[in-house]
Amino acid sequence: MAAPVEQETDAEPAAAASTHAPVVVPTLGAAAGEALVLRGVTKRFGSTHAVDGIDLTVPVGTFYGLVGPNGAGKTTTLSMIAGLLEPDRGTIEVGGVDAAAHPLAAKKLMGVLPDRLRTFDRLTGRQLLYYYGVLRGLPPAVVESRTADLARAFDLQDALGRSVSDYSAGMLKKVMLAGAMIHSPRVLVLDEPFEAVDPVSSAIILDILSAYVAHGGTVILSSHGMELVERVCSRVAVIVAGQVLAEGTVDEVRGELTLEQRFVELAGGLSDVEGLEWLHTFSG
Repeated sequence: MAAPVEQETDAEPAAAASTHAPVVVPTLGAAAGEALVLRGVTKRFGSTHAVDGIDLTVPVGTFYGLVGPNGAGKTTTLSMIAGLLEPDRGTIEVGGVDAAAHPLAAKKLMGVLPDRLRTFDRLTGRQLLYYYGVLRGLPPAVVESRTADLARAFDLQDALGRSVSDYSAGMLKKVMLAGAMIHSPRVLVLDEPFEAVDPVSSAIILDILSAYVAHGGTVILSSHGMELVERVCSRVAVIVAGQVLAEGTVDEVRGELTLEQRFVELAGGLSDVEGLEWLHTFSG
């Protein structure tokens, strides 16, 4: 069992090269290794196997995509990685830290963007980011400095003084992602980070995440956007009915097909439309 890693320091790292990238980037303890390791992870809800013996290995510095149909177990898997759910069986290691034996040490290494956004919507954006920062143990001066950097990177300067309840879906996604990054985590666990986000905001988020990975951070995300996953992810796992049916580099998983075609094939093909002939009769 690996011992907990040392806590991050509060020293500011060098600025990222990307135009939109914040200066907070991960401080890695090793040049290479495994950011996440799941072995035999299982979760049941009643008689339903939401996740059924999943094995995953996510190398450090990887943009890792988790794809699958609705109800496949993606959100449950990410929730267990983030420590929001406890597996029934199996082990999860984050940066070599056993998440069951050392949950606080594992959580310190992660930034999390959950699927269903819940936040303190009566706070302003600035107050929310301050809360995220001090909750992670950062000194107030560091929180203020990083808030300014993140607001500039995510194009949120004009919104920080407004209540979060007034934010659009895309703005809310950006401020919560900024909150997930404020403590300079080694791993980002993101559930549908591009859902309901406009193209401009998507480009900004993708630019920031790409710079984060280029500097040694690790991103594991779920997405329904096959084209985006195919374009930005270096590795991908296809989960269907709580099991990993394919895993590897994007090229290995898709083979001669597009990733979307391979995904449809693994998910069981297209649905049977026979019996819907009445839909073409048009009422009225």
